[in-house]
Amino acid sequence: MGKEIRTRQIHKDIKVLDKAVTGAERIKRAYVRTKDSAEQTRNTEYATPVDYAESKISNSTDTAAHETAHQTWKQGKKALNGIKDTIHQPKEHIRKSGQELAKKKAVQAKSLRQQSIRTLERGEKTIKTAEYSGQAVKNTGKGTVKYASRTVKTAEQTARTTVKTTQNAARTARIAAQTSVKTAEKAAMAARQAARTAAQTARAAARATVAAVRAIIAATKALISVIFAGGWIAVLILVIVILFGGILCMVGGGNSNTVTPVSAEVKAYEPLIRKYANQYGIGEYVELLKAVMMQESGGRGLDPMQSSEGAFNTRYPRQPNGITDPEYSIACGVQELKACLESAGVENPVDMDNIKLALQAYNFGNGYISWAREHYGGYTMSNAAEFSDMMAERMGWENYGDKQYVPHVLRYYVFGRIPTGIGNQAIVQIALSQIGNAGGQPYWSWYGFNKREEWCACFVSWCADQCGYIASGVIPKFAKCTVGAEWFQSHGQWQDGSYVPKAGDIIFFIWSGDMETNHVGIVERVENGVVHTIEGNSGDKVATNSYSVGSSVIYGYGIPEY
Repeated sequence: MGKEIRTRQIHKDIKVLDKAVTGAERIKRAYVRTKDSAEQTRNTEYATPVDYAESKISNSTDTAAHETAHQTWKQGKKALNGIKDTIHQPKEHIRKSGQELAKKKAVQAKSLRQQSIRTLERGEKTIKTAEYSGQAVKNTGKGTVKYASRTVKTAEQTARTTVKTTQNAARTARIAAQTSVKTAEKAAMAARQAARTAAQTARAAARATVAAVRAIIAATKALISVIFAGGWIAVLILVIVILFGGILCMVGGGNSNTVTPVSAEVKAYEPLIRKYANQYGIGEYVELLKAVMMQESGGRGLDPMQSSEGAFNTRYPRQPNGITDPEYSIACGVQELKACLESAGVENPVDMDNIKLALQAYNFGNGYISWAREHYGGYTMSNAAEFSDMMAERMGWENYGDKQYVPHVLRYYVFGRIPTGIGNQAIVQIALSQIGNAGGQPYWSWYGFNKREEWCACFVSWCADQCGYIASGVIPKFAKCTVGAEWFQSHGQWQDGSYVPKAGDIIFFIWSGDMETNHVGIVERVENGVVHTIEGNSGDKVATNSYSVGSSVIYGYGIPEY
């Protein structure tokens, strides 16, 4: 029984090692790592792990801050340069550029922020590693992290400030551009207004020349018809009248040379006048028909051609203003004038001698044509007056027709000055056509004398009447030289004997010593100090003479306002 009981040695498995031993082993390994780390720290000239962590975080933070500041400065400079360029761009482009730049700066600021956060995260990891070496590292790291965070926030604020500054600058540039645009628009409006004013001035100047052109246009409209109706001679006369008439209208002419325009009412009837003129075969006489209508009614009333009493009115009473249809009045008036033109033998619109005869017949009736030809060979103003008085006595009326109907109509007719020449040359040409006529019978008889009288003044008056100058008041009708001289003197149209005259002036002579004029003539021309004249009753005939300028026999000159 005394047998000894043996026990087997039990080996403990590594898996069930005492926790204390495991903990000690871990502490040992941590100590070794800490020792190695400390050795490494000493080798890199860091006194403690805390110094190392602090240096690591500080370097990372400084690098991030410097990089942020550098990028902010760089981008701000680019933004400034962009603003300078943007100011000169259109306002819409400025707006878009400012928005794009703001977006770009926001993205860059976000990127910098993320970079700073990553740097902080790396710093925090470093701090956590250093925490195993002591609580001091943790405290120091937190302070450094806070400092780095403030630095990042400052960088972000700087970036935001830069973005805002850029946006403000862009906004300022946009406002400046808008102001420039408005200023430019105002300048453009002022320029347009100035252009309109200039255009209005030009139009006013153009309107001032319309009257000058109208006569030329009216004459040109009849040119083709004249070519076929009157041959080359009529065309030549027409061209001269058109050219010279146009010049007179532009520079101004006397009351016997300019053509008075017809009224707007007459112009309105021109299509109807042309229609019936073409229908009855006198289409080339439209201008003459317009002149007749102007004298008859001015285009007013229901009988504008005053053709009620004519032979062609078969619808209405043959009494003054019996016709009440303007178109019918025109149709009758065209036929009436056609009959007069044919009876007078008018060949074309510039055959003025026969046109005068036809016009007076339109007023007196067709019987005047045969009477005037039988007694005088054609129309004169004096025989028109004679016929009027004769018919008034025969009919028992106070008056009969218009004694001056022809000059009244011709003032509206563009070709009305052809037979009488141009300006002061008219009376000269008439006088020259009478050279050689002796006895003076046509002239003193025309004046109204029943027997021969001293007829030099009658001759001047007769020539003036043939031009229409008496009817228009340019020259008085006189049979005594003193009466003629006194008329010019009283009208302020007188020059003494020393005056150098011009063609068409009326020259008065003094043959005796009583200082009273007793002879008169017409100045033809002045050459080399010599006055050439045409005189009636010079040796009892029409003759030319000449005198030195300032001769003692020259009493003075009447100066007609042609």
